[in-house]
Amino acid sequence: MKTLIMKFGGLSLGTPAALAQVLSIVLHEHQQNKRLLLVISALDGVTDMLLEAAYLAQVSNPRGYRRIAATLRTRHMALVEQLPLSTDERTSLLADIDRLLFEMLDICQNVANMPSDTLSPVVSDKIASIGERLAARIVAGLLRQNKLRGVAIDSTELIITDQTHGNATPNLERTTARVQEHLVPMLDRQIIPVVTGFIGTTPSGVVTTMGRGGSDYTASILASCIHADEVWIWSDVDGMMSADPREVSSAQTIPNLSYDEVAELSYFGARILHPRMIRPLQEKHIALYVKNVFKPQLVGTRIHDAVEAAPTRLKAVTSIQGISLNVQRSGDITDLVQTVNRVFAETIGSGADVMISAQSSNETFLCFVIPTSAGMEAVDSVRQALHEAFSAQPQLPKWTLKPMSVLTVIGENLDDAPHLLATLLMCLDGVRLFALAQAPSRCSISFVVAAQDGKRALKQLHDAILKSE
Repeated sequence: MKTLIMKFGGLSLGTPAALAQVLSIVLHEHQQNKRLLLVISALDGVTDMLLEAAYLAQVSNPRGYRRIAATLRTRHMALVEQLPLSTDERTSLLADIDRLLFEMLDICQNVANMPSDTLSPVVSDKIASIGERLAARIVAGLLRQNKLRGVAIDSTELIITDQTHGNATPNLERTTARVQEHLVPMLDRQIIPVVTGFIGTTPSGVVTTMGRGGSDYTASILASCIHADEVWIWSDVDGMMSADPREVSSAQTIPNLSYDEVAELSYFGARILHPRMIRPLQEKHIALYVKNVFKPQLVGTRIHDAVEAAPTRLKAVTSIQGISLNVQRSGDITDLVQTVNRVFAETIGSGADVMISAQSSNETFLCFVIPTSAGMEAVDSVRQALHEAFSAQPQLPKWTLKPMSVLTVIGENLDDAPHLLATLLMCLDGVRLFALAQAPSRCSISFVVAAQDGKRALKQLHDAILKSE
């Protein structure tokens, strides 16, 4: 029997109409005699509200975090009240909502009683996990009302991670053991587990989160553990796009991508997928689809193993924020990288990824990528922290930090097509290039430009991609 994992994002869950669409999709796939597992995100915007509540608790603002809890209660209860549920199901869900939000308020109150200059990532993970737990219970209740055996499961019961709060990495061996013990028997009995995305737990039972977009990663990890046949990511777009449609109006859907291509797309800024979700699927050769929840009849984008004889072509361009460091010296850069790694770990919970490093006779240039999972504010906070760290090292010669845009063009076997690189360079005429690099994966070329030139360069590169087809 085919096993299918479907992940639904927050935009798919926030209204009765959206949930009706989710229900329709699940009913259709259930009728195809498939073993189904759902992974659920928090409702759109809820995680941000929960994190805001955590910061308000840190500065001892009880009125602020209570207001957020009240808003979340009103939103989730209004959604439940509008769903076609039995009285018992509705009563049970409303009780679950109150219980989870009281749990959130207890955590906030404990934090507010001991104010500090910084918010503990352990605390922010606990509070942020509430959103997925609320949403999973609503979806499971809707399934049960429609004669499907839906059961909400907190992924803290399944996914064991390290202790990197805010960007945790699952322990695949220990997680697989738990999944095989608790989840597989449910699938064999035709129960549909509705699993919370985004969250896990340390071996000692402390809640962790896996970074923004972590519900994708949850789906990927569970697929690997149960040897699923396919994973479907349901979003509000028709599939993976040739550029972010919010930034480039002429962006088009890409029908097929290889694992390597989509891994590069995700890493370098495509916001639809979590950057770390690809490898577990690639290792088990599990096909991945990205589909539009509001247009389920469309095929979407299929992601699979690379085709050996695939023609070389340009497919997409992404944009991601970065920070450049220029130091007026050459030679060993170990001390610079160690400082940057420490600052990144302290600020966003993970070490720095060196995008490009280059040296001349008397100057060193480094460019570091800020992962999208770190959030929109990460560039400013990392840049400020780096400025403070390097200012505390008077022995360093003159240095500068600047915000950058890293634009990455994706395509297969690009190292076999230097004429395509020439085309891309020509289209960027008039834009200052600080650096460029071709990835070892053979399917991406990255250009580093000043932050203020990022939007213009993105559109010019996308135009070149469309013309190359």
